[in-house]
Amino acid sequence: MNEKWLEWAKELQFLAQAGLTYSKDCYDIERFERVREIAAEMVAYKTEIPLDKVKDLFCSETGFQTPKIDTRAAIFKENKILLVKETSGTWSLPGGWCDVMESVKSNTEKEVWEEAGLKAEAVKLIAIQDRNKHNVPPYAYGIAKVFFLCTVSGGKFQENIETTASEYFALDELPELSLEKNTKEQIQMCFEAYADPNWKAVFD
Repeated sequence: MNEKWLEWAKELQFLAQAGLTYSKDCYDIERFERVREIAAEMVAYKTEIPLDKVKDLFCSETGFQTPKIDTRAAIFKENKILLVKETSGTWSLPGGWCDVMESVKSNTEKEVWEEAGLKAEAVKLIAIQDRNKHNVPPYAYGIAKVFFLCTVSGGKFQENIETTASEYFALDELPELSLEKNTKEQIQMCFEAYADPNWKAVFD
Protein backbone atom coordinates (compact mmCIF):
# COMPACT_ATOMS: atom_id res chain seq x y z
CA MET A 1 0.00 0.00 0.00
CA ASN A 2 3.03 2.31 0.42
CA GLU A 3 4.76 1.66 -2.89
CA LYS A 4 6.30 5.05 -3.62
CA TRP A 5 7.28 4.03 -7.15
CA LEU A 6 3.61 3.53 -8.01
CA GLU A 7 2.76 7.00 -6.69
CA TRP A 8 5.56 8.46 -8.81
CA ALA A 9 4.38 6.57 -11.89
CA LYS A 10 0.78 7.70 -11.34
CA GLU A 11 1.86 11.33 -10.99
CA LEU A 12 4.02 11.15 -14.10
CA GLN A 13 1.10 9.67 -16.05
CA PHE A 14 -1.23 12.37 -14.72
CA LEU A 15 1.17 15.18 -15.67
CA ALA A 16 1.78 13.66 -19.09
CA GLN A 17 -1.92 13.23 -19.83
CA ALA A 18 -2.64 16.82 -18.78
CA GLY A 19 0.26 18.01 -20.91
CA LEU A 20 -1.01 16.11 -23.94
CA THR A 21 -4.47 17.57 -23.37
CA TYR A 22 -3.43 21.20 -23.27
CA SER A 23 -0.18 21.42 -25.25
CA LYS A 24 -0.11 22.79 -28.80
CA ASP A 25 3.63 22.75 -29.47
CA CYS A 26 4.69 19.57 -31.29
CA TYR A 27 7.93 19.32 -29.28
CA ASP A 28 6.06 19.57 -25.97
CA ILE A 29 3.64 16.89 -27.15
CA GLU A 30 6.56 14.63 -28.03
CA ARG A 31 8.09 15.15 -24.57
CA PHE A 32 4.81 14.42 -22.78
CA GLU A 33 4.31 11.27 -24.84
CA ARG A 34 7.74 10.10 -23.69
CA VAL A 35 6.97 10.94 -20.05
CA ARG A 36 3.78 8.89 -20.31
CA GLU A 37 5.71 6.02 -21.83
CA ILE A 38 8.26 6.13 -19.00
CA ALA A 39 5.44 5.94 -16.45
CA ALA A 40 4.09 2.84 -18.22
CA GLU A 41 7.57 1.31 -18.37
CA MET A 42 7.96 1.80 -14.61
CA VAL A 43 4.71 -0.06 -13.92
CA ALA A 44 5.56 -2.84 -16.39
CA TYR A 45 9.04 -3.26 -14.93
CA LYS A 46 7.88 -3.47 -11.31
CA THR A 47 4.80 -5.63 -11.90
CA GLU A 48 6.06 -7.80 -14.81
CA ILE A 49 2.83 -7.01 -16.66
CA PRO A 50 3.45 -6.72 -20.43
CA LEU A 51 4.07 -3.13 -21.47
CA ASP A 52 1.28 -3.16 -24.07
CA LYS A 53 -1.24 -4.20 -21.42
CA VAL A 54 -0.02 -1.53 -19.01
CA LYS A 55 -0.38 1.10 -21.73
CA ASP A 56 -3.90 -0.11 -22.45
CA LEU A 57 -4.95 0.08 -18.78
CA PHE A 58 -2.83 2.96 -17.59
CA CYS A 59 -2.38 5.26 -20.57
CA SER A 60 -5.50 4.88 -22.68
CA GLU A 61 -7.51 7.92 -21.62
CA THR A 62 -7.53 11.41 -23.07
CA GLY A 63 -8.50 14.68 -21.47
CA PHE A 64 -7.83 15.81 -17.92
CA GLN A 65 -7.49 12.73 -15.70
CA THR A 66 -9.90 12.36 -12.79
CA PRO A 67 -10.72 9.40 -10.47
CA LYS A 68 -13.19 6.76 -11.61
CA ILE A 69 -16.32 6.20 -9.49
CA ASP A 70 -17.36 2.86 -7.99
CA THR A 71 -20.72 2.63 -6.19
CA ARG A 72 -21.68 0.04 -3.55
CA ALA A 73 -25.05 -0.75 -1.97
CA ALA A 74 -25.58 -1.71 1.67
CA ILE A 75 -28.91 -3.56 2.05
CA PHE A 76 -30.01 -5.00 5.38
CA LYS A 77 -32.58 -7.54 6.54
CA GLU A 78 -32.90 -8.73 10.13
CA ASN A 79 -29.57 -7.08 11.01
CA LYS A 80 -27.74 -8.91 8.23
CA ILE A 81 -26.18 -7.40 5.12
CA LEU A 82 -26.70 -8.51 1.53
CA LEU A 83 -23.67 -9.81 -0.37
CA VAL A 84 -23.52 -11.28 -3.86
CA LYS A 85 -21.22 -14.10 -4.92
CA GLU A 86 -19.12 -13.29 -7.94
CA THR A 87 -18.01 -15.78 -10.58
CA SER A 88 -14.58 -15.77 -8.90
CA GLY A 89 -16.17 -17.35 -5.81
CA THR A 90 -15.65 -14.34 -3.55
CA TRP A 91 -18.39 -12.06 -2.19
CA SER A 92 -19.05 -8.35 -2.38
CA LEU A 93 -21.61 -5.64 -1.83
CA PRO A 94 -23.66 -5.16 -5.02
CA GLY A 95 -22.04 -2.45 -7.09
CA GLY A 96 -19.63 -1.47 -9.81
CA TRP A 97 -18.34 1.28 -12.07
CA CYS A 98 -20.59 4.29 -12.44
CA ASP A 99 -21.88 4.38 -16.01
CA VAL A 100 -21.49 7.69 -17.80
CA MET A 101 -25.26 8.12 -18.18
CA GLU A 102 -25.98 7.43 -14.49
CA SER A 103 -25.74 9.45 -11.30
CA VAL A 104 -24.11 7.81 -8.28
CA LYS A 105 -27.61 7.19 -6.86
CA SER A 106 -29.15 5.71 -9.99
CA ASN A 107 -26.03 3.65 -10.69
CA THR A 108 -26.17 2.10 -7.22
CA GLU A 109 -29.80 1.13 -7.76
CA LYS A 110 -29.06 -0.22 -11.24
CA GLU A 111 -26.20 -2.39 -9.95
CA VAL A 112 -28.44 -3.89 -7.25
CA TRP A 113 -31.00 -4.80 -9.90
CA GLU A 114 -28.39 -6.32 -12.22
CA GLU A 115 -26.41 -8.25 -9.58
CA ALA A 116 -29.05 -9.10 -6.95
CA GLY A 117 -32.34 -8.88 -8.85
CA LEU A 118 -33.79 -6.41 -6.34
CA LYS A 119 -35.57 -3.09 -6.81
CA ALA A 120 -33.61 -0.82 -4.52
CA GLU A 121 -33.57 2.83 -3.55
CA ALA A 122 -30.42 4.53 -2.29
CA VAL A 123 -31.58 6.52 0.74
CA LYS A 124 -28.47 7.52 2.72
CA LEU A 125 -24.87 8.28 1.83
CA ILE A 126 -22.56 6.24 4.05
CA ALA A 127 -19.11 7.17 2.79
CA ILE A 128 -16.92 8.33 -0.06
CA GLN A 129 -13.51 6.66 0.14
CA ASP A 130 -10.27 6.80 -1.80
CA ARG A 131 -10.03 3.17 -2.85
CA ASN A 132 -6.25 2.97 -2.68
CA LYS A 133 -6.34 3.96 1.00
CA HIS A 134 -8.60 1.04 1.92
CA ASN A 135 -8.44 -1.79 -0.60
CA VAL A 136 -5.78 -4.09 -2.06
CA PRO A 137 -4.07 -4.40 -4.40
CA PRO A 138 -3.40 -0.72 -5.13
CA TYR A 139 -4.52 0.39 -8.59
CA ALA A 140 -2.52 2.58 -10.94
CA TYR A 141 -5.39 5.08 -11.19
CA GLY A 142 -7.66 6.82 -8.71
CA ILE A 143 -11.06 5.47 -7.69
CA ALA A 144 -13.67 7.09 -5.46
CA LYS A 145 -15.80 4.40 -3.77
CA VAL A 146 -19.29 5.62 -2.85
CA PHE A 147 -21.30 3.57 -0.33
CA PHE A 148 -25.08 3.99 0.00
CA LEU A 149 -27.58 2.56 2.47
CA CYS A 150 -30.44 1.20 0.38
CA THR A 151 -33.98 -0.03 0.92
CA VAL A 152 -35.66 -2.74 -1.15
CA SER A 153 -39.22 -2.81 -2.48
CA GLY A 154 -39.24 -6.13 -4.33
CA GLY A 155 -37.50 -8.46 -6.71
CA LYS A 156 -35.81 -11.83 -6.59
CA PHE A 157 -32.27 -13.02 -7.26
CA GLN A 158 -31.49 -14.76 -10.52
CA GLU A 159 -28.07 -16.05 -11.51
CA ASN A 160 -26.47 -13.83 -14.13
CA ILE A 161 -23.17 -13.19 -15.93
CA GLU A 162 -21.73 -11.36 -12.90
CA THR A 163 -23.08 -13.16 -9.83
CA THR A 164 -24.01 -16.74 -8.96
CA ALA A 165 -25.72 -16.28 -5.58
CA SER A 166 -26.91 -13.71 -3.05
CA GLU A 167 -27.27 -14.06 0.70
CA TYR A 168 -27.59 -12.00 3.88
CA PHE A 169 -24.75 -12.29 6.42
CA ALA A 170 -24.14 -11.17 9.99
CA LEU A 171 -20.93 -9.25 10.58
CA ASP A 172 -19.37 -12.18 12.44
CA GLU A 173 -20.16 -14.70 9.68
CA LEU A 174 -18.88 -12.98 6.58
CA PRO A 175 -17.73 -15.26 3.74
CA GLU A 176 -14.51 -14.82 1.75
CA LEU A 177 -14.61 -11.25 0.49
CA SER A 178 -13.46 -9.73 -2.77
CA LEU A 179 -10.97 -7.45 -1.02
CA GLU A 180 -10.30 -5.29 -4.06
CA LYS A 181 -13.97 -4.29 -3.88
CA ASN A 182 -14.83 -4.39 -0.17
CA THR A 183 -13.12 -5.21 3.11
CA LYS A 184 -14.51 -6.32 6.45
CA GLU A 185 -13.82 -2.81 7.76
CA GLN A 186 -15.92 -1.28 5.00
CA ILE A 187 -18.77 -3.69 5.65
CA GLN A 188 -18.54 -2.97 9.38
CA MET A 189 -18.82 0.74 8.52
CA CYS A 190 -22.06 -0.06 6.69
CA PHE A 191 -23.40 -1.90 9.75
CA GLU A 192 -22.58 1.13 11.89
CA ALA A 193 -24.34 3.48 9.48
CA TYR A 194 -27.40 1.21 9.43
CA ALA A 195 -27.57 1.21 13.24
CA ASP A 196 -27.11 4.96 13.63
CA PRO A 197 -30.09 7.13 12.57
CA ASN A 198 -27.83 10.19 12.93
CA TRP A 199 -24.99 8.79 10.83
CA LYS A 200 -22.88 11.42 9.12
CA ALA A 201 -21.18 10.42 5.89
CA VAL A 202 -17.45 9.86 6.18
CA PHE A 203 -14.98 10.76 3.45
CA ASP A 204 -11.28 10.81 2.71
